[in-house]
Amino acid sequence: MKRTNILITGASSGLGRGMAIEFAKQNHNLALCARRLDRLEELKHHLLSINPNITVLIKSLDVNDHPQVFEVFSQFKQEMGQLDRVIVNAGMGKGASIGTGFFAANLQTAQTNFIAAIAQCEAAMAIFREQNSGHLVTISSISAVRGFRRAMTVYAATKAALTSLTEGIRIDVMNTPIKVTCVHPGFIRSEINEKVKTVPFIVDTETGCKAMVNAIQKEKANAFVPSYPWAFLHWVLRIAPISIIRKMS
Repeated sequence: MKRTNILITGASSGLGRGMAIEFAKQNHNLALCARRLDRLEELKHHLLSINPNITVLIKSLDVNDHPQVFEVFSQFKQEMGQLDRVIVNAGMGKGASIGTGFFAANLQTAQTNFIAAIAQCEAAMAIFREQNSGHLVTISSISAVRGFRRAMTVYAATKAALTSLTEGIRIDVMNTPIKVTCVHPGFIRSEINEKVKTVPFIVDTETGCKAMVNAIQKEKANAFVPSYPWAFLHWVLRIAPISIIRKMS
């Protein structure tokens, strides 16, 4: 099914920006939102230079302002006529080991990655239920499969929660025209991890975003990307000794 109009949150940088570029190449209209409107303006110009035949709408949005999430999603729907796919992508990776004095950062990550994701899913699904069609996509992480330490402790927990939330939504709308996909990216270079030096199997942003978009277009329930090595390795991580998980985080 052709998903013509796609909304992406957290689109001003990183994976959101990369996905927008790939969808523009594939002739999709885009509704893009993020906190930094200046970056969205630059991205809109870039997307229209890639494909002048698409529509690109942009709006400022802080996903932690929950009423604003509903307002912006509704405005995009009204302006585009219909939303065919919503990608819940906005997130952050702040944090540190529990009990080391960084509660504020851990809380901010939890609120942005999970509580705000609930608001985005609520807003998207309300539109899809009214339309009786649509494709909800959440961007989780390979870290959702296990607990991790240090800066990834709360981050991994939020992604596990997001994966579970997505599955619950999927079960709720089984056998309807509404599809639900959870994407679990492996290690993809972006602003969220640009300062991390050594990361196993990391790929550049363009490679990672192409893999994400290809997976989203297939509309499967779950996707682990890039498929090599994560389609296989996520099973290994689930049973790996905790000493291995410690070395990875």
